[in-house]
Amino acid sequence: MSSESANENCLGYAARDPSGVLSEYKFSRRALGIDDISIKITHCGVCYADVIWARNKHGDSKYPLVPGHEIAGIVKEVGSNVLRFKVGDHIGVGTYVNSCRDCEYCNEGFEVHCAKGSVYTFNGVDVDGTITKGGYSSHIVVHERYCFKIPDNYPLASAAPLLCAGITVYAPMKRHKMNQPGKSLGVIGLGGLGHMAVKFGKAFGLHVIVFSTSVSKKEEALSQLGADKFVVSSDQEQMTALVRSLDFLIDTASGDHPFDPYMALLKTGGTLVLVGFPSEVKFSPASLNLGMKTISGSVTGGTKDTQEMIDFCAAHEIHPTIEIIPIQYATEALERLVKKDVKYRFVIDIENSLK
Repeated sequence: MSSESANENCLGYAARDPSGVLSEYKFSRRALGIDDISIKITHCGVCYADVIWARNKHGDSKYPLVPGHEIAGIVKEVGSNVLRFKVGDHIGVGTYVNSCRDCEYCNEGFEVHCAKGSVYTFNGVDVDGTITKGGYSSHIVVHERYCFKIPDNYPLASAAPLLCAGITVYAPMKRHKMNQPGKSLGVIGLGGLGHMAVKFGKAFGLHVIVFSTSVSKKEEALSQLGADKFVVSSDQEQMTALVRSLDFLIDTASGDHPFDPYMALLKTGGTLVLVGFPSEVKFSPASLNLGMKTISGSVTGGTKDTQEMIDFCAAHEIHPTIEIIPIQYATEALERLVKKDVKYRFVIDIENSLK
């Protein structure tokens, strides 16, 4: 098929330096390959990763940097080999856009764990040697393998946060069998990831307890998100009352916090999964060994799990709680995200604000 995208200027918002301030930026996307899909981006979720690389927190940011790896949109062109999508389909792209497609992890649908390293959706090195640019932009060209079908009846604005926040908790919940009705799940932290863990937990039929340092989140957790119980984690009495009562814990908190008090809440054989990134993880060996407990880590998920999660959300009408913003508000949104002033995910309305 002919490729309009080779010559088409892409309009986006980019950070130019570690201030992280975003402003309008024009650039060209790569030409459409035979296995590629050109996507008109309608929405993009705002993730803490956008803050990290816009502000060069890891020291490896390549400017100008276009953030965004929770992408939802509409197929506008397909390469000649593309079979799963057609023009007009609703489509999503998550945190990576390439991998070796040949290692044991890629072969099992765990491309995010590619032995040679997956190519991140932004600030990564693409197949043609250029630096990848993310979803704070009008369109993107991605290999079919890393694209996901979004059912027509599922809102594109809701779909965007699933591509990172959603899959980051869904993948380990499935892997560690946290989908058994009647079991008990503790969710540590109630932000973009935590609120999705609560929603999935309830959809799986679990008894869900939210742990937070902010007592102000109690009402939302119980009445809006449907959690069964809310615990202020700094309250010794509340914590002690729950010792050895939980089958599972999913820890979404990235601020530093003690682990021993949470490990004590697990039943014999219980599992804690860490998906946040505190500066260190420290616990007593006895917290792990006594009661044969498991602590595991996880990042997003492979293509198989991601598509399964999207379909699960559509079938069970699970929607992230979002605040829709125009692209011109993106810099302020990043600042509010740092201050934890969002319930629970910003989603940029690319289609109606990026002109």
